[in-house]
Amino acid sequence: MQESSTDYDVLVCGGGPTGVTLAILLGQQGLSVLVVEKEASIYPLPRAAHIDHETMRVFQQVGIADKLMETCQLTDRYDFLNAKGKILLRFDGSSAIGPGGWPIANMIHQPALEAVLRAQLENCPTVELRSSTELKAYRDAADGIVATVADATGEREVRARYLVGADGARSPVREAAAIEFDDLGFEEPWLVVDAIVIDRSRLPKVNLQICDPARPTTCVLMGEGRHRWEFMIKPGEDPDEVSSDASIERLLKPWNVEGAVTLERKAVYTFRARVARSWRKAHVLLAGDAAHQTPPFAGQGLCSGIRDAANLSWKLAQVVQGKAPSSLLDSYQPEREPNVRATIEMAIMMGRTVCITNRFSAFIRDTKFRIARALNLTPDGPPAYPPISRGAIMAGTAAAGSYFPQFIADDGTRLDDRLGTGHWLISRQDLSEPQLAPFAAPLGRWLDRHGADAVLVRPDRYVFGTGSREQLQTSWRSVADGKA
Repeated sequence: MQESSTDYDVLVCGGGPTGVTLAILLGQQGLSVLVVEKEASIYPLPRAAHIDHETMRVFQQVGIADKLMETCQLTDRYDFLNAKGKILLRFDGSSAIGPGGWPIANMIHQPALEAVLRAQLENCPTVELRSSTELKAYRDAADGIVATVADATGEREVRARYLVGADGARSPVREAAAIEFDDLGFEEPWLVVDAIVIDRSRLPKVNLQICDPARPTTCVLMGEGRHRWEFMIKPGEDPDEVSSDASIERLLKPWNVEGAVTLERKAVYTFRARVARSWRKAHVLLAGDAAHQTPPFAGQGLCSGIRDAANLSWKLAQVVQGKAPSSLLDSYQPEREPNVRATIEMAIMMGRTVCITNRFSAFIRDTKFRIARALNLTPDGPPAYPPISRGAIMAGTAAAGSYFPQFIADDGTRLDDRLGTGHWLISRQDLSEPQLAPFAAPLGRWLDRHGADAVLVRPDRYVFGTGSREQLQTSWRSVADGKA
């Protein structure tokens, strides 16, 4: 074995969106990071199709949001239709600006996203990406881990304070840590068909779930001139037969898109709902699909991984830089898991609405939705996901653990661009300062609504707590002291 010792603050296994985003966020705070990715280059075909306003805000911090938006498609709504094309459920306002300061729903082409992320990573002098490099094993050390990585030249040892497994649903890091999953009881095989758009005028302008028991189907926009259909593989069907070219031609025929699209790829996926039981073991942590998997119906799979990166990055930086004890990392899973489970539950609810293949059960479902719509009892959007209820927050104060909105000034300037990274302490007496003056009115209203003199906002833009400046400063210091 060829051996050399190289020290890093963090070793990230997995060069997908979650791993690279985490690496950039850590690099922005001065940490030395090595990302190892077993593939030679970015996977060239689409996978994730959607990111939300909160995810775009993280990408704003990373420095790619504007460039990424150039590749996105927006849509006004998300409709659930029955076999006759009647509306069961409608989520409006997808293109409106959300609390994160960006459109609520942004339809993406994942290779385009990964390309701009990789380009931004090259601007981080303390971050290194090694492609065609596989994590073979790791062992615990007194102050971190020692990992064996392999590339075409052989194997070598790499030492790091922390190892983050952002290496997907089949995560070797999770397997090596012997971490098991909680299975949340959803497992359905679907055929995914991605197409390159030739004539967008002939395609639906909104995202659709076709709740037809004969063939439950998803039809969604994507970025970079793509469109996607997903077809449920029904019990007893042969996935190879359903995914044959002849079958796909039959499945697409009702959409009347011949000549409007060309097939880019087809793949059979099993949509699952699972959550790892532990997201941290000593110096090893999990993020993204390595920690949780969600069915795609709510479009939250990639978003959840990016939220993991935002939550974990500032805590790792505090710990590595000696500003907080390692126990701060124990707040990662308690803060993130309730949000993840809520998004998965929402996706399962949507999936179970769509994946009904019994005609009588579909009739009962349609009747319930028709009555609910007549009584104006159907939701007009996904429910708000739960705030952070325990962890690194000033519990008991108004708005603690809630998501802090990004306000936009009249000239289009966003709050985060004005205040920068790190935590913010904003009090009423600060609102006349030049950097806050353009946002004084909405900030003042936010403080009024929560009866607060000041707010401390964490680096991941969740509220640490509210109160007086002195109370907040003292409590925030207690996080670093390990007393919070």
